[in-house]
Amino acid sequence: MSFLSYSESVDRLLSLDTGRVRVEKVALPDALGRILAEHIVADEDYPRHPTASMDGYAIVAADQTQGTIALAHSDNPAGSDGREAVRSGIAVKTFTGAKMPEGADTLIPIENVTVENGAIRIDTAVREGFSVRPVGESYFKDEILIPAGTAIGYAEIGVMAGLNRVMIPVARRPRVGVLSTGSEILDLGEPERTDSQIRSSNNYTLAALAQSAGAEVVQLGTAEDDRDSITAAFENALACSDIVVSTGGVSVGDYDFVKDVVPALGATVIFKGVRMKPGQHVMVAQRGSQFILALPGFAYSSTVTFILYALPLIRKMLGRDPGHAIVEATLAEPFNKRSNKSEFTTCNLRLSEGRYLVDFEEKKTASSAVLTNMLGNAALMITDESDGPLEAGTVVRVIRLDRL
Repeated sequence: MSFLSYSESVDRLLSLDTGRVRVEKVALPDALGRILAEHIVADEDYPRHPTASMDGYAIVAADQTQGTIALAHSDNPAGSDGREAVRSGIAVKTFTGAKMPEGADTLIPIENVTVENGAIRIDTAVREGFSVRPVGESYFKDEILIPAGTAIGYAEIGVMAGLNRVMIPVARRPRVGVLSTGSEILDLGEPERTDSQIRSSNNYTLAALAQSAGAEVVQLGTAEDDRDSITAAFENALACSDIVVSTGGVSVGDYDFVKDVVPALGATVIFKGVRMKPGQHVMVAQRGSQFILALPGFAYSSTVTFILYALPLIRKMLGRDPGHAIVEATLAEPFNKRSNKSEFTTCNLRLSEGRYLVDFEEKKTASSAVLTNMLGNAALMITDESDGPLEAGTVVRVIRLDRL
């Protein structure tokens, strides 16, 4: 079997044609957490006219040298048409959010004056333009305020509400079907039949990752280690999923049927086998517009390979940048690389005096079944095939798992 390098496998994955981003419109309150499918562009300047940013008196700044300025008879509350004009020697009481009266260039705060005998006495003068929001202070017409591909949060909701956007174009969530294979796998709540059986955790771990990335998840349960059961499970998965993710059955054992079933279902294998640790037997295939990711069965292996291969595919289908959040960090302790493959090692990532540091405190050097290494402030350190043992102080690349 000819294995690809990790970089070659990523190149093949990212070259896959996922088609145009599918768009649907949802009501503004339902857009939270969704991925914006089109740019949000301002259709006018905001504010459209100079606006008071606090309560005070609209004046001509130069009049402050007079010591007192006569008050107009009417006030200028927020929402009024602002017809009362200001001319030299006249002040108009104006409230936060109100359109500045014509002729005024400054708003002097209430706290800076004393009102007496129908006039304001200037106690503390202010500069010209004080407390006046200029036209376009927030944004100008035709400005891109929120680019396509943005995950919609509270700020995006507020901005779009201010633009009177009722229905929001968002990327349709790709549907990810998650399937576990293995006769030894027990689903949650299922009673044990033998003490050699293990609880299914992969499908819940990967479902959580997929949902966090913006996908819709279909839990497809488990399939036993026989060709007919696995074939039926994949047929069912392909009937309802854009991306099918399976765990187990991709190695070279007598009961590893997934690697044979997938091509038999008419899927084209994009690659099978990568010189990496963990997850060297990972397989990616395509059938029409659907994708199949067959991942190893061990919990750590399946989680890492899902992060490396499934998440970029999901992001790409959502119109997002498929790349990982990678930072450079300095090893705080030596690292003994264990193979001549690309390795992805859980580590602790912390920021100290303006630089990232990596250590391995409480991270077990164990098999690919140990998922607990990913608890806490875990990150994934990347080492290449050509790397050997690394000394403390070496700069390494690290995938931030808190930015998935």
